[in-house]
Amino acid sequence: MCMGFGCNAAGIVGCRIIDSPRERLIAMITNSLVPCNGRFPTLVSLITMFFVGVAASPWNSFLSTLILTGVILLGIILTFLVSRVLSSTILKGIPSSFTLELPPYRCPQIGKVLVRSVFDRTLFVLGRAVSVAAPAGLIIWLMANITIGDATLLTHCSDFLDPFARLFGLDGVILLAFILGFPANEIVVPIMIMTYLASGSLTDMSNLGELKNLLVENGWTWLTAVCTMLFCLMHWPCSTTCLTIRKESQSTKWTLVSFLVPTCLGLAICFIVATTARLFGLA
Repeated sequence: MCMGFGCNAAGIVGCRIIDSPRERLIAMITNSLVPCNGRFPTLVSLITMFFVGVAASPWNSFLSTLILTGVILLGIILTFLVSRVLSSTILKGIPSSFTLELPPYRCPQIGKVLVRSVFDRTLFVLGRAVSVAAPAGLIIWLMANITIGDATLLTHCSDFLDPFARLFGLDGVILLAFILGFPANEIVVPIMIMTYLASGSLTDMSNLGELKNLLVENGWTWLTAVCTMLFCLMHWPCSTTCLTIRKESQSTKWTLVSFLVPTCLGLAICFIVATTARLFGLA
């Protein structure tokens, strides 16, 4: 779980230390409920824009940290709850004890450590990322630059998804951004900006005030921000994580389960939050 805060794919690889195959699968399925470095910028930006304020204040950093900590704790709590449900249903079994045996102490071989770290960890993760990111980047560029009628493919797709996304407190652009952001969570917000601005390339805004104005002009409210944060916390793993799950579990079925569990949970919670807010006239 802790390794997942850096990268969920690294967290999946770290599950190798779990001897029980059943408990290893539970850890892999629930690992994506822990926000990785790719999701932290989105969470921090939304918290700053909609719940803390973009103006400088001595209390802003403290309040932002407090809200972000709450979001992280929510992910951890959901990880434990989902693990409990899985261990009582499709992955039922006898809990095993965890014993960590320390290996014999030896003098570290710096060269060997560096080589193993580069080839077994860094190159593996980067290779999985590039194998999906390159074709995905081409698809995003084509969708942003091919025009049908008076709108791009991105606009047509977001308009098609919009009625469905509204049920969960989102809009078509947000949902499409998460779908196209499957290769890497870092590009979700740039895809939103690109679609809202109808530009032909990925765009980023360093000024959070300008970004908030753009989002509000396109119908964002506090409810949209909350549901986007919840869905950012709970949605399908990125492509690198999915490929890593497939390699570690040697099973397409469990990779699909790892994809569906956080996604269905995120959609369900967003639907409950959005429906409750609308019923009480809060949005």
